[in-house]
Amino acid sequence: MTSDHADEHHRYAQYLRALAAVHDQGETDLIAAVLRDPDATMAQSAVVKHLDDRAARLLLDERYDDWARSVITVIAEREFLSRRLREWGLLRAISLGRPWTAQEIIGASDWFQRRAAQTVASPEALTVLAERGRTRRVRAAALRNR
Repeated sequence: MTSDHADEHHRYAQYLRALAAVHDQGETDLIAAVLRDPDATMAQSAVVKHLDDRAARLLLDERYDDWARSVITVIAEREFLSRRLREWGLLRAISLGRPWTAQEIIGASDWFQRRAAQTVASPEALTVLAERGRTRRVRAAALRNR
């Protein structure tokens, strides 16, 4: 492993530790700082890991919507991160019985479809995934969990 790769892995680990420990008030500033790293792919990987961890913890929490609104201000220009946050919002809507459409589920990423097939309890959403999920793995998981 070259020195550049070692530095990248070291920074990634540092970012993950800092993001895991950040308080609510400093979270968006820290995310913005991480995203300014010269290695955009590594920085985005650290931020998506943080978004996934944080969104999973807050999914059914009343603080989720405020958190998502604050984070989107920092990641709005990054399509992958913005899409991931939107898909967490769709998981939240399904989990809370809020409005969603079959088209949203069908058009969602493979990541979303796998996650939803394994975690949501909505028979309607699981039926959509069982019948129209993009992969055999998604369709089978949704059918099993329906």
